[in-house]
Amino acid sequence: MTYDEALEYIHTINWRGSKRGLSRTQALLKKVGSPEKKLRFVHVAGTNGKGSTCACLESVLRRAGYKTGLYTSPFIKSFNERIRVNGENISDEELTDLVERLRPLAEEEDDKPTEFELITVLGLLYFVEKKCDIVVLEVGMGGEFDSTNVIPTPEAAVITALGLDHTKYLGPAISDIAAAKAGIIKEGGDVVIYGAEPDALGVIEEKCHKEHARLIETDLSMLRVSEHSLTGSRFDFGRFHNIKLPLAGAYQPYNAAVAITTLELLRDKGWRVSDQDIYDGLASVCWPGRFELLRRDPVFLLDGAHNPHGVRAAVESLENEFPGERIVFLTGVMADKDIEHMYPQLAPLAKCFITVTPNSPRSLPAAEYAKILTDHGLEAHAADSIDQGVSMAFHAAGREGVICALGSLYFSQDVREAVKKAFDE
Repeated sequence: MTYDEALEYIHTINWRGSKRGLSRTQALLKKVGSPEKKLRFVHVAGTNGKGSTCACLESVLRRAGYKTGLYTSPFIKSFNERIRVNGENISDEELTDLVERLRPLAEEEDDKPTEFELITVLGLLYFVEKKCDIVVLEVGMGGEFDSTNVIPTPEAAVITALGLDHTKYLGPAISDIAAAKAGIIKEGGDVVIYGAEPDALGVIEEKCHKEHARLIETDLSMLRVSEHSLTGSRFDFGRFHNIKLPLAGAYQPYNAAVAITTLELLRDKGWRVSDQDIYDGLASVCWPGRFELLRRDPVFLLDGAHNPHGVRAAVESLENEFPGERIVFLTGVMADKDIEHMYPQLAPLAKCFITVTPNSPRSLPAAEYAKILTDHGLEAHAADSIDQGVSMAFHAAGREGVICALGSLYFSQDVREAVKKAFDE
């Protein structure tokens, strides 16, 4: 099997008709020696901020000298990004070898694992074979029935910012979303949360009580941001002063505060993480695709906001950095996203919208997206390709303007490459 054949197999697994639950993942894990029982975890769920929080945690734990595993989704540049050890992607050869080993085991099951379930097993097996000290594990969707929830009680369960997303699968109310995320809370565990509105907080508190888990809410009143720019921010959080964070976006210090709260919990539990490790780890964290500056003339930003809560955070960052500026939005989304509650937040800032179709079978076609926007009185133009969309955005903004590519993470790398191509030519 070649690497391309391995990826093709992963992506073509038939998931339709599969029933919700963890049994398929558990069955496959048992066949490979139950690697999830040999690892220690920080398990991270939430609507927004999961990836950034995971990146902050992993960077600090690695700086503290631990061999770290990091499991995230989706990927930006390469599929291999989803599974990393000490900051390095799994190699093509290692990925191919694991797929070759898992494929016959998966195919002999009557109820075959889904794509995400297979990748989860692959990642857990890889982390064991690499002898990771601790794994930062990001939930794919929801929590309770997500395949990552096969793990035993983690060192910490983290629930980042909550908002409405995946309502088709998780439920229409914020309490439904909270219940799904709270599914990662396990007996006797420790839980760190970003903070939540009363309905959501009540659900999480009830689950903690039921599982005899300790709940720690990040005290965001201790956060003081002293500087923010397109290259990052500086902030104080409690006794930590002048922390440097090279992640742009007004929301990133909040994610870092959740990570610091979690790291202090881990330290209380015996993990050796010094204050300097926290300063150094946060100063060196890298997480592309979140309010990422691609170029300056014109300013071209890339942000993965793909739901109303994420769009609100992106809008706040744009208003902070470009008060009064009219923004050209290059945007593409999945068809199941809550568009009706996304574009009204962008409209007051928008000069115009350029719509594109992300490279995913779940995408909303650019022409349909543009029609939705124009039907609501907004200027919108559909592009035939992402390359064309980038060109149209540059033309609309001019050299002194601002462009924000915003929407699905599935189009991030295509946008990045199109911007580079436009200026290489």
